[in-house]
Amino acid sequence: MLKPYKLYIISGERSGDLHASNLVRSLVQINSELKIRGMGGSYSKEAGVELAVDYAEVAVMGFLEVVLGFRKVLKYLKLVKNDILSFRPEAIVLVDYGGFNMKIAAFAKENKIPVHYYIPPKVWAWNQKRALKLKANTHYIYSILPFEPAFFDKYDLKVNYVGNPLLDEISKFQPHEFFYQKNELSYQPIIALLPGSRRQEINNMLDRMVELVKEFPNAQFVIAGVKDLGSEIYQRGVDGGIRVIYDQTYDLLSHAIAAVVTSGTATLETALFRVPQVVVYRTSSISYAIAKNLIRVPFISLVNLIADKEVVKELIQNDFSILNLKTELQQILGNQIYKGYMLQGYDLIKEQLGEKSASDTAAKLILGSLNKK
Repeated sequence: MLKPYKLYIISGERSGDLHASNLVRSLVQINSELKIRGMGGSYSKEAGVELAVDYAEVAVMGFLEVVLGFRKVLKYLKLVKNDILSFRPEAIVLVDYGGFNMKIAAFAKENKIPVHYYIPPKVWAWNQKRALKLKANTHYIYSILPFEPAFFDKYDLKVNYVGNPLLDEISKFQPHEFFYQKNELSYQPIIALLPGSRRQEINNMLDRMVELVKEFPNAQFVIAGVKDLGSEIYQRGVDGGIRVIYDQTYDLLSHAIAAVVTSGTATLETALFRVPQVVVYRTSSISYAIAKNLIRVPFISLVNLIADKEVVKELIQNDFSILNLKTELQQILGNQIYKGYMLQGYDLIKEQLGEKSASDTAAKLILGSLNKK
């Protein structure tokens, strides 16, 4: 007989919301009697999560931005804590979103609620001693990056590598047969622009990306837009003669010959579609200065971190210039040896990620622990 367990799940940005929704579907497929409430976005809501908070109301990023938005975060942190106490779940499932979710993990421990962390904070990147807090406040950790278990082992912290959920998403994807016609595109080669999924990212990235158009007249640039953010944030791209297509990133990548990608999950998605890319990132000068002193890894893109070498060029802060962008794209488009090296790196990454179905594997472990209890 299926037990009507109550789970509280929390994600705090678009990719986390997507992974949370797939995890929820896997959980419900195993146990249809589950009651799931929490914080997330449209993906989680569509998967059946009763939303107490929409993450879009909370999200801030960057060190300076987090400081300025701290009161807002505290407000929603308190709201979520009260909602957890009211809902009385058998377990809390945290998905990524380290700053917020680490505080929830500590709160859950105080209230003797088991914590399952799916996609743990990237403590290996900076302030690595946070791994000790993770160890103290969580019961189960499910990693999606193959190098993480070895890192956490140094802190005597057992982590289950469950595979990477992007592999599941991409395996389900079917390209649209009439992609060009549907989006009123020409048949010129496509260079995809992925400026990010948050307003602050897009504001920091898009201007420089738009400048590329005049440098490559024989290609068409297409922006991967996020519909929930509204069209006005992409207006400078439209004004620059660039087509914006919404919520069709995988279709765009399946047709692109190259991409300019804001650092984040999208770099790994682009690699799994075998699209040569240049990774870019820019933030406020204060946030960058703080990050530069804290970060303890040699790369910022998941592609290079998983490969443990430079597979794709990273143009960060002052290196993110139109000259450097142009030079790198010219290399990608015109140098077959350079492009081939990148694609070989992509093959290595896919091999390291393995074949596991992340959502199903994590769901079985979560429910298995509840049934044992």
